Amino acid sequence: METSRASWRNTTHDWAGSVDLGHLAGIRRDPETFAPGGVWHLVLEVAAYAADEAECGGGGRCDVVLRPDGSVSVTDDGRGTDTRFDEHGQVVRKPVMATKDLRFFDLPEAVTLPDGHPRRGMSVVAALSERLSHTNRRGNGSWTQRYEHGVPVSDLERLADDGTTGTAVRFRPSAHLRPADPLPGEIALLATAWPHLSVEVTRA
Repeated sequence: METSRASWRNTTHDWAGSVDLGHLAGIRRDPETFAPGGVWHLVLEVAAYAADEAECGGGGRCDVVLRPDGSVSVTDDGRGTDTRFDEHGQVVRKPVMATKDLRFFDLPEAVTLPDGHPRRGMSVVAALSERLSHTNRRGNGSWTQRYEHGVPVSDLERLADDGTTGTAVRFRPSAHLRPADPLPGEIALLATAWPHLSVEVTRA
């Protein structure tokens, strides 16, 4: 299966492997570089994918929920994370959580997020979170998977389809990245950052 994946065209992530331990470890060693501003930069990293979907689809919605345990949920109504099928007909999900996004790493000109800092991708959020769950609803199936510090700690767990598509990411950042309370300016920036995306921030 790895040989088959290695031959696939890689546009955003390397499909040949689902986890890049060295990449994740490098992020964890330098959180100030990869999460300047702490948790709000991580929220922007997740919401940027929802913004990509909204721009492609002519509009979309993203809900950000701040939870009492310090975790954050970011849910969108896009198409869901891309998938392919291996030679056995089994679904292979794009490894967005545990490998680098090739569009944003190792490029001479970094794409920036609304906070003015470079966009690096979802693996930064996973690597800098004590725990993270990614739920994916797509036309060809729905599932969820759990991670700790960017490394999968569960298999892909299939979910019953509910007629919707999109992704839901709930993450609890490492303790030193969690603020006591969000600043009004941070919420305002998130809510107005992308013209095609409607963002609502609430507290559970």
